[in-house]
Amino acid sequence: MKKHIPNALTSGNLFLGCLAIIASNEGNPVAAAWFIIAAAVLDFLDGFVARLLKAHSEIGKQLDSLADVVSFGVAPGMIFYQHYQTELYFGNGFPQFVPLLIVLSYLPFLIPVFSAIRLAKFNIDTRQTDSFIGVPTPANALFILSIPLVIQSGGPEWMIAIFNSKAFLFSFPFISAWLLVAELPLFALKFKSFAWKGNEIRFGFLLASILLLLVFHYAGISLSILLYVLLSTYIHFSRKS
Repeated sequence: MKKHIPNALTSGNLFLGCLAIIASNEGNPVAAAWFIIAAAVLDFLDGFVARLLKAHSEIGKQLDSLADVVSFGVAPGMIFYQHYQTELYFGNGFPQFVPLLIVLSYLPFLIPVFSAIRLAKFNIDTRQTDSFIGVPTPANALFILSIPLVIQSGGPEWMIAIFNSKAFLFSFPFISAWLLVAELPLFALKFKSFAWKGNEIRFGFLLASILLLLVFHYAGISLSILLYVLLSTYIHFSRKS
């Protein structure tokens, strides 16, 4: 019986991802964001419970990736697509560019495509047992879901201006896609023990993230993800030098 508990949690993750897609399609990105956050909690718990119960299985590994494609690939892709369509305005002076604009309107779907590629690479990459190569799909999803939360809650004006700018709308799908599959080592929040020694970076990052959330509220989510990428990059290049 216990061997099915992790898979049940993973299935719950998938179910919540489906609810997030529905909410996004119905024009409720904030509800979609919270469904993805709940899915991320279950995604953490399924791995934790599997290790606790020693209930690892090949089907669980495959199911986890399939659930993550939906919850952290398709669902955030839909959130960004809806935001993209809402904020993107070309005016009436571009009739000759209509075919190009149609193509550009689907740029957000680079996010689920490259999320799937990232998860497939993770499943066969033996280097990613204690760390990550490329931004994990849940981290990418958390950054994206912070967009409607920041905008709807009246977050910092400078951040809302960035999220609504055409430069961000056009560039983010490419940046997100690249970061998902880039050969960029990032530390994992996997604690083999809770001792300070050996976990300094993890504890430091968690403390900084809590402070960012307390000070900037929802904006602290996107700032924490940026900190995660920048800190990992700094650690990587400092070790190489």
